Amino acid sequence: MVELVWLLPALPLVGVALLVLFGRRMGEPASGWLATAMCTASFVVALVVFVGLVDQPEHTFEQVLWEWIPVGDFRVDVGFLLDPLSMAMALFITGVAALIHLYSIGYMHGDPRFPTFFLYLNLFVASMLVLVLGDNLLLTFVGWEGVGACSYFLISFWFERDENASAGKKAFITNRVGDWGFMVGTFATYFALGTISYTEFLPLAPGLAATTATFIAGMLFIGAIGKSAQIPLFIWLPDAMAGPTPVSALIHAATMVTAGVYLMCRISPVLGASYDWLPEVIAWVGVLTALVAAFAAMGQMDIKKALAYSTISQLGYMFLAVGVGAYWAAIFHMITHAFFKACLFLGSGSVIHGMHEEQDMRRMGGLRRFMPITAGTFIVATLAIAGVPPLSGFWSKDEILAYALQANPALYAVGLFTALLTAYYMSRVAIRTFYGEPRWPAFAAAGAGGGEPGAVEPEAAGLRVPAQAAAGAAGGLPTDADIAADPEPPHNEHLSADFVPHESPWTMTVPLVVLAGLSVVGGLLNLPISGMHFLEDWLEPVFALGDPAELGYSGATIVALLGVSTAVALAGVALAAYVWLWERFDGRRLEPAPFVRAWYVDRLITDFVGGPGEKGFEGIEAFDRVGIDGAVNDVGRLTRGASARIRVLQSGFLRTYALLIGVGSILLIAYVLTQVLVY
Repeated sequence: MVELVWLLPALPLVGVALLVLFGRRMGEPASGWLATAMCTASFVVALVVFVGLVDQPEHTFEQVLWEWIPVGDFRVDVGFLLDPLSMAMALFITGVAALIHLYSIGYMHGDPRFPTFFLYLNLFVASMLVLVLGDNLLLTFVGWEGVGACSYFLISFWFERDENASAGKKAFITNRVGDWGFMVGTFATYFALGTISYTEFLPLAPGLAATTATFIAGMLFIGAIGKSAQIPLFIWLPDAMAGPTPVSALIHAATMVTAGVYLMCRISPVLGASYDWLPEVIAWVGVLTALVAAFAAMGQMDIKKALAYSTISQLGYMFLAVGVGAYWAAIFHMITHAFFKACLFLGSGSVIHGMHEEQDMRRMGGLRRFMPITAGTFIVATLAIAGVPPLSGFWSKDEILAYALQANPALYAVGLFTALLTAYYMSRVAIRTFYGEPRWPAFAAAGAGGGEPGAVEPEAAGLRVPAQAAAGAAGGLPTDADIAADPEPPHNEHLSADFVPHESPWTMTVPLVVLAGLSVVGGLLNLPISGMHFLEDWLEPVFALGDPAELGYSGATIVALLGVSTAVALAGVALAAYVWLWERFDGRRLEPAPFVRAWYVDRLITDFVGGPGEKGFEGIEAFDRVGIDGAVNDVGRLTRGASARIRVLQSGFLRTYALLIGVGSILLIAYVLTQVLVY
């Protein structure tokens, strides 16, 4: 049965081919059902292959399809490596992707490029499967670039809007920085070990010099930083929310952004052979990313952007796990995160769908009465990511924190505080969206008298007046003071005073229910109880050479840590309820401008690239034009000038050539005689 592994990426690729040929003719919804069927079939094949892999020696199977690059001693095959790690990745990628495909049939209803959207989705899934199943670094890089290209297509799918096109380009360009690190790491691996095949170079990794191993792992870590949105390259992911919501769920929850974590876990033997400071750097980059993104999520008004920063924060936890040697815990949190974050993103899409494309939480409130299924599943996923027991996020996040405490108490302290912020900001999103009184009638009333919203007695409608509206400003970015004052969101003409939100169709709610259920039971994959470490035991052979950390705490200590995590999660939920549900505290004081602007990292990078960076690049271009190209052009001009002068000697007359030969012979004889006389 394991021989069917090639079907995993092949089936979505067949879907791509069929949609290219017949997608426009099939139209809506047939093209969507075709793409969904192909992705679902891939998931079914993954289940069959998983059953077969259990009986394989060491749960490992290799399949070579054909020889790809035979160049001297360098050889790369197109082949797949099926082991516990790639199998776990393939299962949740295909499963979650199939649910997202089904959801998209309802969400993308009426879009004029409906078949094209599903073509991109199938291509994305196929690329992601090549990434995780490839048996060498180069094939992994092919999938790596494939998901990068598909992310550009999907994020900028509605390219008619400038912000969508810019977001797609930003994601594509930012990831190129990380791709440079991946390529250099691949080159270094081949130069050091003579191969880039995982089954060949990973067993040799423990024998590498620490300097070499550190360089290889460090370069590949740069690649992971770009793809998995860690400091400072996380700036592309919030802007990527411009794409359709199913794209956010597929790319930013379950698949593409986890590729960097997968890569670092795959090369765990190289990390184990590197200097100790590199894993420590990885852990600190992860935990600081988690903290910075958590603060940023606290200040977002756009429901999808709040979830985007939440994704960055949770990815930081996964890198924290990698840095402290808890590789299996990183995969555990990756899987549970795929369940509850996909549910949250799809839930936000259901809200946006029911609210006529409204994404600002300040216009929501009380939606649980109108959208009970969406509200119920969203709240379950919120409690899961908040770490409330016994939901899945509680178990996976606590495993990471326990290993962090054992490695460095400071890492644990930052991670635990971030967990408190996570519970707060996610509960804030759920409360502002689904609880309280509906706020869209107030905004509709504020704009009912004509003119811009807020111009007609906004105080009577219970609205806060933004500084720029009071000053009569028209256009331009709001100032930090405006942001801190919680400015009124842009006008939405669809939200009239008599507007009533509606629940989504079954194609959208069924995936929500399934993902919410998985968010509840996902923790059963690995419980801190003897005999229930299923995922840890399954992944153990993959990480055996990577010097993985072992938790040395007693049962009583683990129970105490679980109690602390529970108290922190409940405190975060209670704080959100105190501020936003019971309104005992002005929530705007917890949304300062630095949080809203994500600590200005994006602005600093933009200012640098558009200022000194642009001048630096212009200087490099000038050096290339004048120095490099100029030198080449000067050599050409010198050659042409010299040849033009020498050409006069080539008259074509034999007597001229004879004369020159005679003169040359006389000069040569004279030179020889002078040398003889000297000696």
